[in-house]
Amino acid sequence: MAEVTAALVKTLRDKTSAGMMDCKRALSESDGDLEAAVDWLRTKGLAAAAKKSGRVAAEGLVAVATRGLAGAAVEVNSETDFVARNELFQAFVRTTAALAVGATGDLEALKEAPYPGTGRTVGSELTELIARIGENLVLRRVARLEVARGVIASYVHNALGPGMGKIGVLVALESEAPDDMLAALGRQLAMHVAFANPPYIDITSVPPAALERERAVLREQARATAKSEAIAERMVEGRLRKFYEEVVLLEQVFVIDGESRVGKVIEAAAKEAGTPIRVAGFVYFKLGEGIERPQ
Repeated sequence: MAEVTAALVKTLRDKTSAGMMDCKRALSESDGDLEAAVDWLRTKGLAAAAKKSGRVAAEGLVAVATRGLAGAAVEVNSETDFVARNELFQAFVRTTAALAVGATGDLEALKEAPYPGTGRTVGSELTELIARIGENLVLRRVARLEVARGVIASYVHNALGPGMGKIGVLVALESEAPDDMLAALGRQLAMHVAFANPPYIDITSVPPAALERERAVLREQARATAKSEAIAERMVEGRLRKFYEEVVLLEQVFVIDGESRVGKVIEAAAKEAGTPIRVAGFVYFKLGEGIERPQ
């Protein structure tokens, strides 16, 4: 077998834009023959997929899935919204979300998980799909929630299929309350999160750095009108209340009734159930969030 040198791997990579490990394997399979290695990559769809990898993929689907006491959300991006309606693409997204429920929540581990019925990994199946669909596709992120006792509720906004759409939310409720009651409450809370997108669950979960940054801004604003530093500080504390109502889930006005605080709604449900109910966590995925799109 011919020696596969680093220079030869680089040459093949420059020629095909395929990944380094794929190039190394192609050369090994082709006994160091550069053109044969190119053909090997093409037959595997790796060369075509690599060439598309530089294209911006900000469309696609967000999917959520739950099973037992666990749930997961995934985002899979495509270049165009048209692909989001493709049955092959939707099947991949749906299957990947279901696999993520039983995984660890780590993106790279999910990519290496076996894809059912193919003998390939999730990442390799995505590469095959790129070759078939003809667009850059990206398994962008995954999140997972689990509770020891309670429910994982889900909600999808603007659904294009079961459990798939543009915004996906999971809410984890820990409680000994009946599952049907928790499921109903959890879905309402998930709908609220989809609408309000709070960064934090409660006041104690606001990072000190974020709180101090907000406090500094409010302090400068208060000093412009306050007669003394003491008055300015009291004004800051009062205005922090408004800040919490904007960014903290339990302090927000519940979108379902438009008047109650979310925390009070949960307290009322806990009183009715006769047992505490705690929001253990939530996940909010909005399609394409944070991706810089070309002008």
